[in-house]
Amino acid sequence: MSDAEYLSVQNLSLAYGTSMAVEKLNLTIRKGELLALLGPSGCGKTTTMRAIAGLMPIAGGQIDLDGRDITRVPANKRTVGLVFQSYALFPHLSVYENVAFGLRLKGMKGANLDTKVASGLKSVGLSSFASRKPSELSGGQQQRVALARSMVMDPKVLLLDEPLSNLDARLRLEMRTELQRVQKATGVTMIFVTHDQVEALALADRIVVMKNGAIEQIGTPEEIYNAPVSAFVADFVGFDNIFRLEEKRLKTENGHITLSGDIPEITGLAWRPGAVTLGSGPFEGTVRGSSFAGNTREYLLDSALGPIKAEVGAALPAYEIGQKLAFDLPVEKAAGLKVFN
Repeated sequence: MSDAEYLSVQNLSLAYGTSMAVEKLNLTIRKGELLALLGPSGCGKTTTMRAIAGLMPIAGGQIDLDGRDITRVPANKRTVGLVFQSYALFPHLSVYENVAFGLRLKGMKGANLDTKVASGLKSVGLSSFASRKPSELSGGQQQRVALARSMVMDPKVLLLDEPLSNLDARLRLEMRTELQRVQKATGVTMIFVTHDQVEALALADRIVVMKNGAIEQIGTPEEIYNAPVSAFVADFVGFDNIFRLEEKRLKTENGHITLSGDIPEITGLAWRPGAVTLGSGPFEGTVRGSSFAGNTREYLLDSALGPIKAEVGAALPAYEIGQKLAFDLPVEKAAGLKVFN
């Protein structure tokens, strides 16, 4: 077993009754990696995480962790930590006792327990909060207590289920930084489940995009963001203008459109709103919607190609609703799609 194969999921199949949730999934995770399972509700990401944790019966396949087959090992024997979306803190226990709970079950006590709990609270910046109850903490602080409670158990893998979804925007940003800091400081292998592409892009070393119980694409944040392989992934990471290609021409609701530029042998092209050229080009559209977004202004155009979403700097003169204007879809600014689904 190499560090590159620290956690291995082989031909994993999971079902709810007669309905397959995940079928023959294969995934290898490196030691010390921060991996995101990304996708919409129902794609199988949480089900896969629960199977790794030992909380989901397996219909087929195998899970290996650190050279050991854990497929049939009970959840409490897997050395896998789990931080729930709801935090699952004991409201009647202090922060100290919440963090100490699992250690006490293992028989740790006295000075060893105090040292371990103190180390866990220090790692998440809560050393001075040991005597408080969960109700006396903010959402971000409660999340950090849950993180410390799992970390003190020295898990081989730490699983986080939608870890930031209950926090407001400011706290989510703070906790992203905190998760990265703790993960890099401890070197623990982390897998977190999220439906938020911004969160995945900001946190993960690699992202696994899932659809209908299968892996659609695996890559670094830069690869997923800049080079989606399919229309599904492109749509999920913010490519709003997506077109199928037939004989190197765009297939639109009004027929086929020829683009200028070199078109590779692919199935589709996708443009982010910021890649659309407004004010010049071979196409014409009518402004149907306009919205101010701080540094940028977003437009929705009606055109012969169908709806087009565009984004330009807010400092530029604004276009009016109903105004006709030229636009272009530069091929060199498009993502080439290998799969159109």
